[in-house]
Amino acid sequence: MTSTQILKHEHEIILLVIGAAEKEAQQIENTSTVNVEKIHTIIDFIKNFADLCHHAKEEKILFPKLEEKGMEHESGPIAVMLKEHAEGRAIVKAMAAALPHISVKDNLLAYTQLLRAHINKENNVLFPMADKILTPEDQTFLAEAFERIEEEETGAGVHEKYHHLAHELVDG
Repeated sequence: MTSTQILKHEHEIILLVIGAAEKEAQQIENTSTVNVEKIHTIIDFIKNFADLCHHAKEEKILFPKLEEKGMEHESGPIAVMLKEHAEGRAIVKAMAAALPHISVKDNLLAYTQLLRAHINKENNVLFPMADKILTPEDQTFLAEAFERIEEEETGAGVHEKYHHLAHELVDG
């Protein structure tokens, strides 16, 4: 699997949780009650899988490799992605601060809108560009570096734990 295929697969898992977050926002709208435990679980997933694991692969491994290959850091797709990663972190911080109040619904919706658009840009703009400039050797290097991120930064078995958690959020 290429580095961009790995990241696209992770996007699918993240989109499952985005769907669960949208559903939870609708539930808050309909009932005026907040399932604090579920939102804590969503926040945990976002912080530890979407950010600590997935975004780390992009920010620490993929983006520097793309810059090495001539892609601009200060403008263009990388700059947009980094700006949106920062926006997402700010929204998640606001989401946690809003708990247990009904206003958390607005943060859930803001995050889901941001991430859907963000993932669309990565999948349909950045990753095709990356696939054109990365050599097979680059792809192998990136895939191996992604594995190191999972082992060293997120820990053994954590990636799988969050895959399972994403499906629980969808089913629950």
